[in-house]
Amino acid sequence: MSSSSIDPTELETSAEKPAAYQTRPSGSSGLPGGIPYIIGNEAAERFSFYGMKSILTIFMTDYLHWMGTSSTGTGMSNAEATEHYHSFTMAAYFFPVLGALLADVFLGKYKTILYLSIVYCFGHAALAFMGSPPMSAGWWLFAGLFLISVGSGGIKPCVSAHVGDQFGKSNQHMLTKVYQWFYFSINFGAFLSTLLTPWILQHYGPHWAFGIPGVLMALATFLFWLGRNKFIHIPPGGTTFIKETFSATGIAAIAKLMIIFSFVAVFWALFDQTGSSWVLQTKSLNRTWLGMTWLESQIQAVNPILILTLIPVFQFAIYPLVNRVFPLTPIRKISIGLFVMVGGFAIVSMLQEKIDSGLEPSIAWQFLAYAVLTASEVMVSITCLEFAYTQAPKSMKSVVMAVFLLSVSLGNAFTAIVNHFIQTPTVTGLVAQVDPEKMSTGESVSNGDFSGTFLEVSENNSQTMQLLVTGPDDQKGTDDDVVLTLDSDGVVESISNASKPIFEEAADQIEKAFFESAESSGDTLPSIEQIEALLGDLKDAHGNAIRYKLISRDRYQLVSKGADGIDGTKWDETLTGVLQRVTRDENAAEGEPYYSWLERQRIKLIGEGDPQKIAAAKAESENNRGGGGETSFSRDYAVGGRVLLEGADYFWFWTKCILFTAIVFVPVGYLYKEKTYIQDETDDEMHEKSLADESMSA
Repeated sequence: MSSSSIDPTELETSAEKPAAYQTRPSGSSGLPGGIPYIIGNEAAERFSFYGMKSILTIFMTDYLHWMGTSSTGTGMSNAEATEHYHSFTMAAYFFPVLGALLADVFLGKYKTILYLSIVYCFGHAALAFMGSPPMSAGWWLFAGLFLISVGSGGIKPCVSAHVGDQFGKSNQHMLTKVYQWFYFSINFGAFLSTLLTPWILQHYGPHWAFGIPGVLMALATFLFWLGRNKFIHIPPGGTTFIKETFSATGIAAIAKLMIIFSFVAVFWALFDQTGSSWVLQTKSLNRTWLGMTWLESQIQAVNPILILTLIPVFQFAIYPLVNRVFPLTPIRKISIGLFVMVGGFAIVSMLQEKIDSGLEPSIAWQFLAYAVLTASEVMVSITCLEFAYTQAPKSMKSVVMAVFLLSVSLGNAFTAIVNHFIQTPTVTGLVAQVDPEKMSTGESVSNGDFSGTFLEVSENNSQTMQLLVTGPDDQKGTDDDVVLTLDSDGVVESISNASKPIFEEAADQIEKAFFESAESSGDTLPSIEQIEALLGDLKDAHGNAIRYKLISRDRYQLVSKGADGIDGTKWDETLTGVLQRVTRDENAAEGEPYYSWLERQRIKLIGEGDPQKIAAAKAESENNRGGGGETSFSRDYAVGGRVLLEGADYFWFWTKCILFTAIVFVPVGYLYKEKTYIQDETDDEMHEKSLADESMSA
């Protein structure tokens, strides 16, 4: 073309247009320029996700109800917090399906990761603002977890495939090393945040504990944006991708994999309880180990360390040894891994039996359970990632990876559903429907489980209201009625009914027996046999036997069938006693004791600026942590609110579930016919290797 044929305006227009992103790897044999940005992004993002997730269960049980300008009553039960934790995890692993479609059909991986990372940041910001107007802490929590599940889940199937996009034939020899660094960044970020974030929560409170992971996520997003001109941007497949996915081949591949992944879903139902039921179990363990006292959530930090240790052990020692005996196919690895998981949960089940008997075992036993569980993870999770990739047609690598992540979602859905149905409604839940400004005599309130009517205000105490809840006979003035006393803010001050005095008298006898035999019994609560002999055939006001059970070394519970005479309903009556021991530190400095953030918040809200109330709140805080003037008991009487599957029975239930799953998987795996799809070296598309993607159940 001659120079006379060139239009100067076209040159000017072309110069003004930004350079298009590179869509194919260069011919360089060196490290792709975008890799450092991806590795830095992944380490910061994993820090943010695991930091937030590590404290979520403890936050919901111990902190959430203290996040406003006044306490909103008691915290979540263990079962309720476990349900919400796994509902969040379920959502976080459901949205990868949508993220994969968004990346492969419409936006491409880079834009999907960038845009959803911004959503991710807003989620962390919402958690950091809990307790601030205009929403309640509960609504801030819901909004934050929803946005994080959308952001985190949406980018999961894209991140590791984006790593593979950066390599061409000339530098594909570096791919394994880069994935090792990528994998290390995942585990390093998880380890560091799981150690630090619980400590930040205890000393500086939820705003900082959730805010710092948010800052790290913002940093991760910024690092990713900085690498935009260094990355290889593979264009989305558009409608072609949809046609291939929903072709006969695509549907058949997904259907076959879902057979395997449906069994793996049960594995995830158990594995992800390391962030819920296992954390709650550590509250009843002796957490002094390896020269330090561990916070409840910190024990989770051993998982990333163990997995980095065990992967080479399995790869270079265990797998080669087993291969000498029989060929170790992916299906066989998964099958063995499911049986190994049985051992991990059997350990925590036996550990819980010790707790239920009133002992305080060492947290080291849970470390042993983590070692077994992590071995199972290596054999199941990492193998499934490889299996999902090799069994997927080349045009469906991202969507099949999302299907694998969907199995994590299904497993957590199972756990959430179980924890939902083992809870019974509590009569104090009726108060959630009460507007303090509209409390007036004769006003009725109902929540579908209970119904009540406000009684006439007493002239002697106009600052409180009484809510009469009719019993199962639905008649006022009978012995199955329950009366809730509420303060001016609508918070329950006390609960009373015909059975409560009987429970209180029984608790007096139990606690008297403890103090009389404390020296000879080693300060353990009375055994079930002792209390059965002491109480005899004691019955509640409705003629039902009152049963005594140990919950932990410092907790006991009295239970009866309640007004309806049926066990396991919303009318069950319980009294939970908690022992506060005196455990003074002789080396503690004199003067004002140190209070954690939660203790300071409790003192602030209970004290209400009144010196006497503040002093009482401080004394209560010291008693609660074993620093009070004398050993004492606190009590909580309740109607409803029971957890029907708890203690060792809860853990044995899950152990039996995974044992049944492992047994049934054996013939299914035997009959499964593998069909492997590997990228041809002549294909233009890159081999999107995804073996490192979230391999520690990220």
